Order: sequence, then structure tokens, then C-alpha cells
Amino acid sequence: MRTDYDALLVVSFGGPEGMDDVIPFLENVLRGRNVPRERMMAVAHHYELFDGVSPINQQNRNLIAALDKELEKNGPRLPIYWGNRNWHPMLTDTVAQMAADGIENALAFVTSAYSSYSSCRQYLQNISDAQAAVGPQAPRIEKLRAFYNHPLFIEANVDHIREALKQAGADAQLVFTAHSIPESMAANCDYAMQLAETSGLIARELKIANWQLVYQSRSGSPMQPWLGPDVCEHLRTLAAEGVKEVVVAPIGFVSDHMEIVYDLDVEARKVAQEIGVNLVRASTAGTHPAFVRMIRELMLERIENAPARFVGTHGARSGICAPDCCRIS
Repeated sequence: MRTDYDALLVVSFGGPEGMDDVIPFLENVLRGRNVPRERMMAVAHHYELFDGVSPINQQNRNLIAALDKELEKNGPRLPIYWGNRNWHPMLTDTVAQMAADGIENALAFVTSAYSSYSSCRQYLQNISDAQAAVGPQAPRIEKLRAFYNHPLFIEANVDHIREALKQAGADAQLVFTAHSIPESMAANCDYAMQLAETSGLIARELKIANWQLVYQSRSGSPMQPWLGPDVCEHLRTLAAEGVKEVVVAPIGFVSDHMEIVYDLDVEARKVAQEIGVNLVRASTAGTHPAFVRMIRELMLERIENAPARFVGTHGARSGICAPDCCRIS
């Protein structure tokens, strides 16, 4: 157990902050993937509806500010750096700055609670690539563990969903959502299992027996099987069963992405209106105080060998991944 960590690195997906950023950002996201340009342009239109601004970067700034206050008050008082996979501040630039600042051993908090290729393994590769680009002076960086079943992550989501349920009414149906991935990718990781466990833990705290886990934001070929059902298809199913009130809780995300503000707040809400369903969307964990405290606890697991807290049956996932963990297919 290392005790000489001298910084925390927040690693996230990144997002554009103006129309001039959108196409370069999407080109970064899609680099190496066989995605037709017309599909990319269709996604670019989603950003146009919001003047090219994704909410994720500002939400990360807010999270870092809240976490900085938490660490200043309760320790450990480490500087916080921030680097993204797909847009500025780019991860390589941040690692270079850390090296210039003399940082030698950093912890990394990745803004994803679950284990899959795109939400864990790819970030590890991103960190490794950034270190290689910076060279021998790059700091050592250790990723904190997946936190899908951490009690404070559950608490933050429970609080937000409880507020959404108050808005929707006593008879509202609770629907959890997460970003869909190809079934071939899901077969090589615990993503779907972890999401189901998180959903069940939240529902148990809310004393809700009837809930569903569905998926959103599919982006692949229609010929390739992806995790489902799709949230919009599920809304139609619920409407056919007579359901009039639905709370959608995007537990697969820790902060708002375009996949939430467009795929849920625009697209799914439009479907709900068409079929006569009142849809209330719960907030993501965001800067909920419990979520901020959770990040500090994850740090203390490494710095002070503090016990790894969890709820449910699957234990606390190790921060050390097996060589064949979360393969892309």
C-alpha cells in the first residue's frame, strides 16, 4: 500500500463547449471506429440544439470544486488535476502539466461507476498512452476502483430519485437507465450485473419492489445485438400496460452527458408526451455531498488502507484489473 501519493487526477469523457468544438470532438470520440460520417453529423445536430455545449465539462468543474473543499476540510490535502479522453483539457496535456509540477505518484478517479471496456479498460489505456506520450518524467497513476455498490453512491442516487418520485406521484413506475453496449462487449465484463445490483440496492432503500433496468443511447449497427430493452421502447410498453407516471433514473451516468440531456430530456420525453406518459427524470449523482465524500473514501482506501465499504453481495471490486478484463469483444 503506497502512502506517498501527491495528487488526484480526475479523468472523464469530455465534451464540446461551443459549435466550433463539436465536429473535432466527435472525430476524437469516433476515431478508429467504423461509423459513417452521416451518423456523426446526425449526432452533431443533437449538440446544435444546445449551442454546441455539453454539460459534462461544467459538471466536472463543479465536482472538482466540491471535492477540493472536502479535501481541504477533511484531508488528504492533495492538488486535483483534470484530464479528458476526448476534449480539453486533454489527458495527455494534463499529465504533462503534472510532470512539470513535480507530481510523482497520483491517484486517478474515473467518472464511471461500472466495469466495461469503455468505462474502465479504455480509460486505463488512455492513462497509459498519456504517460507514454509525456515520457519517463510522467507520474505513476493508479486508478481508484469501480464504485457501483459503494453506500455513498447509492445514497446520492436514492436522494435524487426520491425527489423525482415526489414530483411524479405515488403511482410512478421507476425505470433505471444506462448507456447500452454491444452484447459481445457485455459478455466480457460485469457491466450488466453491476447495473442490476445498483438498481436493486437503490430500489431496496426506496422500498420499491417493481422496477426495471433499461438501456439508452445505442450507437452501433442495427445488425449487431446491443443490451436492451431501449428506454423509448420500454416507455411504449408501459403505456400499453396503462402506466401514466414514470421516473427515469440514469444511474449509468455520474453526471449529465449529451446522452442524458438529448436522449432522455429531449427524445424520451417526446415519446412520453406522444403516448400520454408523464416522465420525470431524476438527477445524476453530480455534486451530491455523499458522492463527494465517496471519492474521498476511495482515496483513503489507497492512502491509509481504509476498509473498502460496499453494500450488496458482490463485495468491493479491486482497483487492479486482470489482463483479460473487460475486453472489447
